[in-house]
Amino acid sequence: MAKGRLYFDHNATAPLLTVAQTAMIDAMQLPGNPSSVHAEGRKARVVVTNARESVARLCNVPAAHVTFCSGATEAANHVLTPDYRMGRSPVRVSRLLVSAVEHPAFLAGGRFPADHISVLAVDAEGRLDLEGLAKALATHDQSSGQAMLGLQLANNETGVIQPFLEAAEIVKAHHGLMVVDAVQAAGRLPLALDALGADFLILSGHKIGGPKGIGALVSAGETLMPAPLLRGGGQEKGHRGGTENLICIAGFGAAAEAAREALGDVDCIAVLRDRMEAGLRDLAPDVILHGVTVDRLANTSFFSLPGLKAETAQIAFDMEGVAVSAGAACSSGKIGLSHVLEAMGADADLGAIRISLGREHTENDIERFLEAFKAINTRRIARMAAAVAA
Repeated sequence: MAKGRLYFDHNATAPLLTVAQTAMIDAMQLPGNPSSVHAEGRKARVVVTNARESVARLCNVPAAHVTFCSGATEAANHVLTPDYRMGRSPVRVSRLLVSAVEHPAFLAGGRFPADHISVLAVDAEGRLDLEGLAKALATHDQSSGQAMLGLQLANNETGVIQPFLEAAEIVKAHHGLMVVDAVQAAGRLPLALDALGADFLILSGHKIGGPKGIGALVSAGETLMPAPLLRGGGQEKGHRGGTENLICIAGFGAAAEAAREALGDVDCIAVLRDRMEAGLRDLAPDVILHGVTVDRLANTSFFSLPGLKAETAQIAFDMEGVAVSAGAACSSGKIGLSHVLEAMGADADLGAIRISLGREHTENDIERFLEAFKAINTRRIARMAAAVAA
């Protein structure tokens, strides 16, 4: 990152933490395969074991409940499947329910056929319609198999926190399963899996300051598990084949420990976010701040400016030395309409800018951001005035 630039895009990927980098460099020195029984292999296995315990502590589960994989998208495709086993007995899941604001990995439905996926409405703030959830579960034919709800703990664009406890209660009342996408919530909200009422939870290493290309599927137990997505040599207790990515697992484990500690910084980050939003309102009274009337992540702000397309604003911020997102960065740099704004009934054509802060940011960074915003907003106002005059 160039000197003097501001990186306000932690929800896309958080900068690699020094502790994670150190753990990865140390792991690079180990020649052994974690599945080998000789001394070199056992040393590598210790690294995997320690990292698994760190991720487990983040979610308050036994280490055996953590399955490493290549990232949250793989974890989603692993767990979103009609095929489960309860011990040796097959269990059928015949319906997947997802909210309209989910990450594309959940909206794609994993291994469910398209006609077995139902998309549930959200309110104007992007929260799941609980009455719609209850109705969908009540009308589900349980003789065909169980229903499953896939739900973000917090939205990646707006930061809005879903009513997950109420949703879990409804799902359990109808004998369904619940999968929580905790990718954005890790390090920002408590993740005790039992307290969430979920059966499974997915994580991504690079969202919490670990490396890219590593994630985890976390289960509430060891008995009920999805059919493997990748079969191979029996790694990860047969749940995920392929030699473990030792270097990235080491970094993920270190980042997971840091994420637990980061919960103590949440209030300070919220103060910075609120100061930034107050500045936005002062400089541009017509700014539209999304999701501000409900609980949301302390680090996230999502706003629109009338007369200024989000992708244009993103480029303008970049030229001012500030890295921000125009929505989610999950489509290989492609900028399109925000399905989140569309589901909320907002102006999806206009789009929105997402600011996502980290532990390293300061009041001075917020002031520098507002200076950049002031310049961009001044040009916006001038263009709007010229258009009216024309």
